[in-house]
Amino acid sequence: MRRFLAHLTAAFAAAIGSLGLVAGVAIADGPATTAGSTTTVTTAPGSVTPAVTSSTTPTTTTPTATTPTTAATTPTAPAPKPAVKGDVKLYLSGTFTVGTSQVTVPQRNVQVQGFVRPYVAGQVVVVQSHVGHRLFKTDHLRVKPSANHQYGRFTETLQSPSAGVVRVKVTHARNTAMLGFLGQRAFSALDANAAFGARGPFVTLIQERLAALHVYVPQTGVYDTQTGLALDAYHRLLGWGEGNQGIDAKTVTDLLNGAGVFHVRFPHQGNHAEGDLSRQVLALVTGSKVYRIYPISSGKPSTPTVLGSFQVYDRVPGYLPDGMYFSSFFYRGYAIHGYDPAPDYPASHGCMRLPVIDAISVFGWITYGDWVDVYYE
Repeated sequence: MRRFLAHLTAAFAAAIGSLGLVAGVAIADGPATTAGSTTTVTTAPGSVTPAVTSSTTPTTTTPTATTPTTAATTPTAPAPKPAVKGDVKLYLSGTFTVGTSQVTVPQRNVQVQGFVRPYVAGQVVVVQSHVGHRLFKTDHLRVKPSANHQYGRFTETLQSPSAGVVRVKVTHARNTAMLGFLGQRAFSALDANAAFGARGPFVTLIQERLAALHVYVPQTGVYDTQTGLALDAYHRLLGWGEGNQGIDAKTVTDLLNGAGVFHVRFPHQGNHAEGDLSRQVLALVTGSKVYRIYPISSGKPSTPTVLGSFQVYDRVPGYLPDGMYFSSFFYRGYAIHGYDPAPDYPASHGCMRLPVIDAISVFGWITYGDWVDVYYE
């Protein structure tokens, strides 16, 4: 019996061992393994090590989408340029200077020229013109560039409708390119009505313009006898005939336009006198440059003035018995001299008569040997 039980026990152990080898698992002492732990396999000596199966539960990782960081791609607009500071200077043309004032007469063109620094494209100025308190013209003018674009320019042409102080105001409204600015100029439009005895800036203007054309006139600022004689000589230069000592609109226009020029016929004679009997004027000339022009009265038809080129051979100051005054003789008894009367038509015995008031002026310029040329044009 004991032998049987021992044999049965051995058989049972062999069976158990056989079962362990078939399963490929060694049973060892110790605590049971848990998920995620590693199992150590122990094999009997001489046995084959079975494949190890991990009991670790695999972890599935869900990939996370990565959002790329994008830099700002919208370009930054450059800061706008600040509006520049502008300046304007105004100049007048077509006016005349009397004393320190710029003057003209009504209905005559005057140009206001404006220069803006710096030049900025697209700018417009407003030009307003007043006479007294009356606004008579408004223009919007575009500023045009100079050749080098360093400055801009504009021109306004205006006519004062009446006498008075004319004020021209130029404004530029502030905008994104240029700041606002203001410029002003003023001149006077003079009353062009004057008669003997008148005085003032208009008379001064007339005397200055006569003198600019070399007509002899003392600039007294008074419409006096010599102003009348100068106007007479001027009208003769214009071909209007003799005796007109007045001022009218056409006279003023011609005078301010510079019409009525004496044409020198003998420019190679140095200091000389030319008597133009067609216009009844005497001119004192240096080379081709006219010094002064005077009205004369030459020989009447029965005693005409001798024609030709002569030289002064005698000079007599003061009065001669026959009334000749400050005489310069150029041929026999023919002379340039003062006489009363010296009418506004040919009336002498052959001399070239000057108004007495002009005689000393001529005598003081002519000297011995100077040529005297007498002709009809």
